[in-house]
Amino acid sequence: MTFEIEVNGRVRTVAVERLASPPDHYRVTVDGLPAVVGAVRLDGATLSLLWPDGGSREVRFGPRDARGIVRAHLRDESVDLVVNGRRLRRGGLAVGESGIVQIAAPMPGKVLHVYATVGEEVAARQPLVVVEAMKMENELSAPRAGRVKAVVVVEGQSVEAGRVLVEME
Repeated sequence: MTFEIEVNGRVRTVAVERLASPPDHYRVTVDGLPAVVGAVRLDGATLSLLWPDGGSREVRFGPRDARGIVRAHLRDESVDLVVNGRRLRRGGLAVGESGIVQIAAPMPGKVLHVYATVGEEVAARQPLVVVEAMKMENELSAPRAGRVKAVVVVEGQSVEAGRVLVEME
């Protein structure tokens, strides 16, 4: 399972795969760097994690707020997390009826197709750009009707997660 996790405003791509052995261990890949981590749920909001270096920590998660932010507490430190925030914003249509809207790459990849052109009037859900990531094509569409203000990528260009591809107004 792959997620985008925004940590204090920085987007990371995280893949989690349960291992057959040992029990309660997972292969966790963060921005392409894999590690094997042990994890046991202690209660509904707390995990006990065993790190590759043998260290262990408990992580307690607060409730998700209206903006989708979850506060994670590790020892005496806290960080704000948003899981799949772009999807939440896109799906939740936090996009207003007016103003600038930026369509960004959900994960690192390569721009396969650019359908949008500057000045073009587009309908809601009209495809704008296709980004290939992890051998999958992700079609990014207009979240609402509007006019394309800028197209800032070209076909064949590599992009990182969060890179703005198209701006609409």
